[in-house]
Amino acid sequence: MKYLPLLLANLKRKKIRTGLTVGSFAVALFLFGILFALRAGLRQGIDVAGSDRLMVQGTSLMNMLPLPYLARIQRIPGVAQVAHATWFGGVYQDPKNFFVQFAIDPALWRAVYPEYVIDEQEWAAFAADRQGVMVGAQLAKRYGWKVGDRIPLRPPSYLGSTMWDFNVRGIYHGRQPGADDGQFWMQYAYIQENGPSYFRGIVGFYLVRLADRDTAAGIAKTIDTEFRNSANETRTQTESAFAAGYLKQMGNIEFLVFAIGSVVFFTLLLVTGNTMAIAVRERTSELAVLKAVGYSDRFVLGLVLAESALIAVVGGAIGLWLAGRVVGLDLTRGLIPLYTPNGTMAVGAAVALGTGLVAGLLPAVSAMRLSVADALRRV
Repeated sequence: MKYLPLLLANLKRKKIRTGLTVGSFAVALFLFGILFALRAGLRQGIDVAGSDRLMVQGTSLMNMLPLPYLARIQRIPGVAQVAHATWFGGVYQDPKNFFVQFAIDPALWRAVYPEYVIDEQEWAAFAADRQGVMVGAQLAKRYGWKVGDRIPLRPPSYLGSTMWDFNVRGIYHGRQPGADDGQFWMQYAYIQENGPSYFRGIVGFYLVRLADRDTAAGIAKTIDTEFRNSANETRTQTESAFAAGYLKQMGNIEFLVFAIGSVVFFTLLLVTGNTMAIAVRERTSELAVLKAVGYSDRFVLGLVLAESALIAVVGGAIGLWLAGRVVGLDLTRGLIPLYTPNGTMAVGAAVALGTGLVAGLLPAVSAMRLSVADALRRV
């Protein structure tokens, strides 16, 4: 700590240059935090999806399945519980207000998705009200909804043009980071009673919870065989495989994050290295004097490295803090549930510190090898 004033004095010598270098680290680590949150959000469906659940859908997402399939799937050995969900696709106030809306059967849903935290009284109120809905905590926060509110939705064209009204009966939460608590669950019975006749007796897809996750492949094949050559054939896969396939359609996110991050930090490495090299050249005589009065080569090496590391740490801390604040603002409006995975801040701090040390290494070695006689001769 006794050398801190000397360190700060060197950094204050060119305040604008130091500020810009700190800002470069802040921008780089801000981007790092946002990219990791984006990656985590896009992978959320894979990380949170249950490997002990199967998703049974038609040959495409547009093909609905008959409701009687539920009983036939339930009879298959190894199947513990079965539930179904149907996409609603209503509009709240403005088409830009997108959020996931599923019509479900309350008697079946929680047995398949036990990981959600739901108040028992709220769930009972939802099950007792045909117009009742359960909304995720993130969704409720976005629109300021609370239990007891009445929510009007304009239905998709295939369900008519009359507004549908729903009553918020409860708010659910996810048990783990990244859980999707931005959904809107309504009663399937309400859709059946008020929808057109051609929409009755069909569901969007089935969700099957297995007694043993190791039997997933065999049971998936059995389900598809059960409905082969029927008017509504099925395609069954694990929920995590479905999420991974959906993510794959969006491109190689892992590579994109790695490529952008690598380019940013390589550029930052060059900028910071150049800045420290200029700083060392400007202080050639001062470094020579320090050596002349007895300071060792290692001290000079450590001094330059400490300057570079301090710039990196301060800039990185600012960038990571800003990224954390921005991630909490729900920038994607629920389309991608952004969140910062555990350990991201530690990894970001380590990357910033490592970049700072590497960037300052060559200038520091140059300062350490500086000849006192040659340096003073050039003054």
